[in-house]
Amino acid sequence: MRDAITSLIKNYDVTGRYLDRDAIDNLKSYFQTGTVRVQAAGIINANAAELVKQAGIRLFADLPELIRPGGNAYTTRRYAACLRDMDYYLRYASYALVAGNTDVLDERVLQGLRETYNSLGVPIGPTVVGIQILKEMVREKITEAGIQPGDWVDQPFDHISRELSERDI
Repeated sequence: MRDAITSLIKNYDVTGRYLDRDAIDNLKSYFQTGTVRVQAAGIINANAAELVKQAGIRLFADLPELIRPGGNAYTTRRYAACLRDMDYYLRYASYALVAGNTDVLDERVLQGLRETYNSLGVPIGPTVVGIQILKEMVREKITEAGIQPGDWVDQPFDHISRELSERDI
């Protein structure tokens, strides 16, 4: 697992280049948002159970067919599995948020996820909707805490959604 710094340095090292203006600007951005990224992770940690619970409520309100007989979250076991997965995405998104890099998502979450979901008959579309709901709720919590959320908040959630969606289309 790499963070934004090690990824940037690795890319420049592989090509044998010195850090240029773009690299320096990326490093500045990483350090300028460092404190708020760590604070955001603390907010996620302190509110994780409530975020997952409320995201589940919103998801099933938007897509009630999931919890009806025959739906993919019908039965207590499947409903619990859905919430467990949402918690998993939230936790790993918080790691990526702190790292300023999505490598942890690729290594620990996304490798084989689509194939696993397809083999189990788990629909990707509602999963992506749930991830986007989590993103919105995290942005709301961060804003309530007096932190101005930037693109750095969206990046991990959008990365998961994009990787699942592009591979499933």
